[in-house]
Amino acid sequence: MASLVPFEQVEVFFDGIFTDPMLNHPEGLAFDKDGYLWCGGESGEIFRIDPEGRRIELAASTGGFCLGMAFDRKGNLYVCDLKKKAVFKFHPSTGELTLFAGGTPDVPMTPNFPVVDHERNCLYVSNSVNDAPGIWRFDLDTGSGFMWYDRPLGFGNGMALAPDGNSLYVAETFARRISRIPILADGRPGEKEVVAHVDALPDGLAVDEHGRIYVSCYEPSQVLRINEDRTVVTVVRDEEAHTLCHPTNCAFSGDNLYTANLGRWHITKIPVGVRGKSLL
Repeated sequence: MASLVPFEQVEVFFDGIFTDPMLNHPEGLAFDKDGYLWCGGESGEIFRIDPEGRRIELAASTGGFCLGMAFDRKGNLYVCDLKKKAVFKFHPSTGELTLFAGGTPDVPMTPNFPVVDHERNCLYVSNSVNDAPGIWRFDLDTGSGFMWYDRPLGFGNGMALAPDGNSLYVAETFARRISRIPILADGRPGEKEVVAHVDALPDGLAVDEHGRIYVSCYEPSQVLRINEDRTVVTVVRDEEAHTLCHPTNCAFSGDNLYTANLGRWHITKIPVGVRGKSLL
């Protein structure tokens, strides 16, 4: 299958195998308003990489295992921690790291990816347990929340808001599909519908300015795109799983798409030629 982006144009944006600190198997990534790339490490590190991909610094650590992350408009970074089974909130301006939200005694949390909904002042968090509920929702101001989508998902993973903000896309990894959950006028979830089935294990999602969905796939190592008519095309695929090595989450900066690579120690840059839908 032909790829939209020639493989020779795909490059390593930042290689952290020999840096100090070492970028160890990043899973999640997000860009702040100044163009700095933030990503997590397997020991709970929260790293910051400059916009040119030349320097890395350790900003904080949860002591767990950092997965997905997202910024709000105030510059706060929300980080899902698999080991701690909680979401942390980091204030880059002060360096303060606090526990933002966890599960409940009867429904423990296995947080994977956060999505900020500024219109509704809330944070959605996927709960990554196969064939189990679902998606949490937390108030951005108080951290109080509940299981918003309480029906089973086929391992809810990466998520993204639709361009109009009225539905939530979610990657169901082991069901090999991308689904859409409407957000009703009263804030409740509507009936889920399948947007596309994929012949891969989808992990991360990002939406471009035209509303097309980019899907970073853990296996095989590739990025797909779901067009407006819901056809699925291959953006790029790495047959050797080297430049793209089990990519998990993805995010736009300018007209480039960046992916974390859980299988290695670097961030990949893919020139897709279109800007991402603004999140901040």
